[in-house]
Amino acid sequence: MSSQLLVESNKTENELESRTLDSNSDKMETRETSKKVLDQLENRLNVKDIMKIQEVLMPPNFKEFVPVNRKNFIDNMFTALGYGVEEEYGDLFDRIDVTRDGFVDWDKVTTFMLLELYEKEERVKSSLVPQWKDIKFLPSHHKEPIQSMVYLKNSHCYLSLSKEGWMNVWGENLKLQQILRVATDSVRLRDLWVTSMISLENVNKVAVAFTSKEICFYDLSSKEEFSCQYKLHGLSNTPICIHYWYNPEDGNEAVLTFGDVCGEVNAICFTTALISLFERPTSSTDEQETTVAITWQELVKGNHKCCFTLQHKEHNNEWVRQVSYCSNLEAFISCATTNFNTVVLGWKEKESATLKTTSFHVSEGVNAFDYHPGLNLIASAGVDHQVYLWNPYVMSKPNGVLRGHIASVIAVQFSITRRLLFSFSKDKVLRIWDMHHQLCVQRLAGIFPKCLEFQTILYFNEPFGQLFTTFNNQLTLLEMKQEIGKCVTSHEKPVTCVLYNSLFKQVISSDIGSTVIVWMIETGQKIKQFTGCHGNSEITTMALDATETRFFTGSVDGTVKIWDFNGHCHHKLNAGRDQAADISQILILKRTILILGWERIITVFRMDTLTEFFVQPSEWKGKAQHHDDILYAAFLPAQTLVTGSYDGEIVVWNNNSENASCRFHPCFKRTLKSKSDNQLYQHQDSRAIDNSSTVSNIHALFNPGSDDNECSYVVTRIFFLEGRKNVFTTDGANLVVCGGSGMVRFWDTFRSLLLAEFEAHADVVSIIMTVDKKSDYLITGDVNGCIKVWNIKDYCLCSSDIVITQPPPMVVAIQPHIDCISHLETCVQDGHLLILSASADCSIVLSDVSGSVIGVFGQDEHWRIGECSPPSIIKISPKEEKTVGQKHVKNEDCLAISKHSIPVTEQNIDPDSRVNVWKSTVLGKQYKESRIYRRPRPQLCTWGKIQNPIGAFSSLHVEDLEKIIDVPKPDFLQNPHKYFNEKIEEDDNEKLIFPPLSETLKAAFDEKSLFPKEILDREHKTKLLDEQNLNVRKTAVNKKALRVKPRLPQETTAGIRLGKQFNISLQK
Repeated sequence: MSSQLLVESNKTENELESRTLDSNSDKMETRETSKKVLDQLENRLNVKDIMKIQEVLMPPNFKEFVPVNRKNFIDNMFTALGYGVEEEYGDLFDRIDVTRDGFVDWDKVTTFMLLELYEKEERVKSSLVPQWKDIKFLPSHHKEPIQSMVYLKNSHCYLSLSKEGWMNVWGENLKLQQILRVATDSVRLRDLWVTSMISLENVNKVAVAFTSKEICFYDLSSKEEFSCQYKLHGLSNTPICIHYWYNPEDGNEAVLTFGDVCGEVNAICFTTALISLFERPTSSTDEQETTVAITWQELVKGNHKCCFTLQHKEHNNEWVRQVSYCSNLEAFISCATTNFNTVVLGWKEKESATLKTTSFHVSEGVNAFDYHPGLNLIASAGVDHQVYLWNPYVMSKPNGVLRGHIASVIAVQFSITRRLLFSFSKDKVLRIWDMHHQLCVQRLAGIFPKCLEFQTILYFNEPFGQLFTTFNNQLTLLEMKQEIGKCVTSHEKPVTCVLYNSLFKQVISSDIGSTVIVWMIETGQKIKQFTGCHGNSEITTMALDATETRFFTGSVDGTVKIWDFNGHCHHKLNAGRDQAADISQILILKRTILILGWERIITVFRMDTLTEFFVQPSEWKGKAQHHDDILYAAFLPAQTLVTGSYDGEIVVWNNNSENASCRFHPCFKRTLKSKSDNQLYQHQDSRAIDNSSTVSNIHALFNPGSDDNECSYVVTRIFFLEGRKNVFTTDGANLVVCGGSGMVRFWDTFRSLLLAEFEAHADVVSIIMTVDKKSDYLITGDVNGCIKVWNIKDYCLCSSDIVITQPPPMVVAIQPHIDCISHLETCVQDGHLLILSASADCSIVLSDVSGSVIGVFGQDEHWRIGECSPPSIIKISPKEEKTVGQKHVKNEDCLAISKHSIPVTEQNIDPDSRVNVWKSTVLGKQYKESRIYRRPRPQLCTWGKIQNPIGAFSSLHVEDLEKIIDVPKPDFLQNPHKYFNEKIEEDDNEKLIFPPLSETLKAAFDEKSLFPKEILDREHKTKLLDEQNLNVRKTAVNKKALRVKPRLPQETTAGIRLGKQFNISLQK
């Protein structure tokens, strides 16, 4: 069985490896096919075949092993074994002769076989045994033991509820976001005791059980925070465990099961869950938020047509420790700590109102259980230190018994996909069992909190690989490491930066282990490797000088070193002034070297001071003009320098005078201030004394909707669009900025106007980007390893009165990495635009703008950059495409020069407005708490924005419309003589003659004394002309009337219709 598993795992690995390599040529496909055949040949070898190989390599007349060349090896092996083809033995010879000596002997063959078997065994072992990260202790605000923990898929957050009713809301990144208090009006807060909680995913609700013999249903989509919608009271006993199931194909079908302290198992079967869980009484008000009270007797009697109840009492008045409804078995499973009827299965037969039961008997009882639908096994945590595996259809004895614990097992849970079982005992030992062999493959102990008496909950979130354990009010997390498997890696540790040297056509990369590697871009082959460039300190960024003959490396030790490509260090720049500093960028200009990343002041080194090995920084004349640390900068010839900080503020400098000219911020509601130099150093002194965050900063961290949340505007990359030559005349965008919340913004620095902003990556906190030299393509990358290419050639070429939120056309979206993308770079090779991406998954990938992955630096096969397909605009799937338009925000309100482009000399800085958060590095385990947290978008973190997928119309009060008995007739029908007149004017051509103005005026003066003579003459001439025109028209009309016989109005169509309507009205 193990050999078959080895064969299957090896086949899978070869298939994955063949997918990652370029399969354009026929040779590559033939080689991949031969590898599969070779694997089959190696696994077909048995002991007799190996003895035959030994006889071939040591003939009978020789006492020592004889080396054999390739041709003799193929002929002799094919003759001795008698199966296979000659090509298989040729490929086997090539794999054994790794040194390319041209011959193999018995030692080489046995070494090859042993190494192959060892690697296969290690791969199988790593695939079964999960690898864990260091245990984390999550800070919570619980004071009493934690009773339940659930995960809300709709809002991507965790809920933990303790005994006294405090609920903690955890984000997907396990940051505490909100603290709520669960209460009921039946008891006082000091007497409140919560026993269990469960999530109702299909209706977006949470059910909480209390010792007051009631279950409350809280609506998560309500406008009010955690409002109680239904309250089920009047239970016969106190519920202590609860479970919920719903049909994924039909959300109306759901089952809520709970067990109590007297051995009863009750179930509420819902038939219209999406419409309403319970019927609202007719006497209730119209308000949606009113709590509906339901008694248990009403449900038992069947007064609610939308649900019915089931129950059994098979646990002999013992506490029901756990309940569950299994849809595969269509049965209710429950357990108790009794010798008789320990695990009970109950099911409902057709046309029967009661449950039929069967049970397993375990000595001393069972604390918990779990069911695996694929294996059809029930695992029970025995009080007698053993884990029992049961087949639901075999009652006589367990299918297997897992022994190894030396204390009572208190929790068990399956890993469905891995087919593993987690069991936790009273002595704080976690064992992981392989269900295929029913063996313990891992034991974890000594890492959990030390406490004598404790209450524990084991919760495993399989999609995220997170195992939660509670110890009274403490919450711990064990997280699985991501399995890289056969993925090709370029570095041994996460890559931090990658550069392209167009002079040598080489790629330079660095990692957190202070290693720099040089690669050939044409083949992906490693050329040089420099280790320990900064000792054990992490290299955070690199840069090339103008000649591309030297490169710069910046480290967290606060130093920047200048190297040549032979590995010789020429200068060491003391950027951190003998202190650790997180350097984010090295910007090399003609006369200066600018170092950024951990201060609000730009650290500058003059080129004329590079005369000694150890160089001290010079003084930046512009002093500190940012509120927060400067993260990135961009330079535009001749003298324009732009810097962006952690709070999203952008400052434009004159690099020659080193003075700031203006500043702007994407949030037009934000008030920008500046700090003086004296206040800066005062704040640095105070920061050394107290380096903790204030209450307001902590609130902004946990409340993403706050206006002070600077994470939404953090600037991670800034680039000038140097390819746009006429942008000054067209008032288009010449600067692109990216960073917080996955946003990309286009600016016009000449007018300090925000022209466009759009969300490039959804549900991420931060992104990075790069732009090609022609400014035709924008490449963005996020923390999930996804890369998107945008066509910005015709984007924001002219000014607009509104801020554009429509994104540019997206060329392609790919995911070449499985972890955070740390750096992006573009290069042109053989006339093709290529993308270099470095990631924390230790790999560097080369791809083109059309989305084709050329290869990974460090792979076995060397690539050949062929013809790259031209980029084409693709359509995004409807699931990913978001409705975007234009945000109607006037540019005058968003950072116009006269309003928000504030001269730096007029600024005052509050010394308490900045908090030092550069306490960590960019990558690495020892610097996990970085400033840019990997978490979902802010709208997923607040209760007010949790969306209900089905709507909330079940609580609306609807009734029939009132019948209209008598419709009153309008007055024009009752009194038609008032509205209709039989006299019709016969002469339509008669004109109304108005009196002249002179007759209507009642004043002491006439027209001659009021108006000048020129105006009166002009008016007189106009009157004469009008009278002449009027006479001409009358003459024409009279002639026409003589020729055409006039029709009476009663004979026209309108007259006939009017008469009919009048007669009908008179009859009515």
